[in-house]
Amino acid sequence: MTALTARRTLEVTAATPAEIPFDAVLAGQTPMLFKGLVRDWPLVQAGLGSPQAARDYIRAHDRGVPVVGYTGDPAIKGRFFYNDTLTGLNFKAERAPLEAFLGRIEAVEGQENAPAIYIGSTDLDAYFPSLKAENDLGLGPEVYGPQPPMAGIWLGNRTVAAAHYDMSNNIAVCAVGRRRFTLFPPDQVANLYPGPLEPTPGGQVVSMVDFETPDFDRHPRFREALASAQVAEMEPGDVLVYPALWWHQVEALDGFNVLMNYWWNATPAFVDTPMTTLLHGLLSLRDRPDFEKQGWKALFDYYVFGPAERAGAHLPDDARGPLGALDDLKARRLRAWLLDRLNR
Repeated sequence: MTALTARRTLEVTAATPAEIPFDAVLAGQTPMLFKGLVRDWPLVQAGLGSPQAARDYIRAHDRGVPVVGYTGDPAIKGRFFYNDTLTGLNFKAERAPLEAFLGRIEAVEGQENAPAIYIGSTDLDAYFPSLKAENDLGLGPEVYGPQPPMAGIWLGNRTVAAAHYDMSNNIAVCAVGRRRFTLFPPDQVANLYPGPLEPTPGGQVVSMVDFETPDFDRHPRFREALASAQVAEMEPGDVLVYPALWWHQVEALDGFNVLMNYWWNATPAFVDTPMTTLLHGLLSLRDRPDFEKQGWKALFDYYVFGPAERAGAHLPDDARGPLGALDDLKARRLRAWLLDRLNR
């Protein structure tokens, strides 16, 4: 985001990942950057030696399972996005051995006008378990809750992941090269001009604003978003923690970059994704008269967004049904009831 300025993300000191104040980050809705927290990781140390050393280290942990990678023409300037008509994407995806993508990166390293090459969100447990074993935060259920995190690796050359949100909390570890995160709180959604629900460049809705050269005539409310923006400039060994639903654009700034991340929600496995509710809301609520929508908003505030125990507190325990505390069996019954109503 070289054409724009924003305040810096709060930098906090911690001696170990266990000292990260997760409650302050999540409940306080305050992203935090921990400089050099995992600088001693073997992957980080290899990258500090040279990009080639980092690639060779990763090669040594490759199980040989083909990965999905993305390649964009030099004209996109590393920004993985839509085509001009928003009916498709400006890059191609393919499944190939890791070595194929590493070889392409090496072949264009140092070129001024290189194609963008990117491997995104590849499951460490499935593809690089030994790499994860040697480079891990050492956190457990005390942070992540009952479900283990999804640990992924992202690598490539100079690329830009357009601003988007994830439904999980995130610990982002800059392992090789430099990265820049530009962050916005969830309430800035309208000022970021989200794109189509599908297709999407990476599975999530992205902002239509080009942060490098924003068009304020077309996207005037983006100026309001900038007032809430913050930037985390990351170097190898830095760790960034931010809450679910925060919008973030991610720029990989060097000829070879590696990011590892941990996504988690401290909720039981039976809890469904709220995105399903949002999509059904488009179908069932959005086009109703405003007075009806206000009524339904009050109902949602009572049943969903208020205290979890409120709606059933005045009822006997055996009469509360889904208004009481959910468990796996109750969640299955509620899901079956919902599917029956949807299929009518």
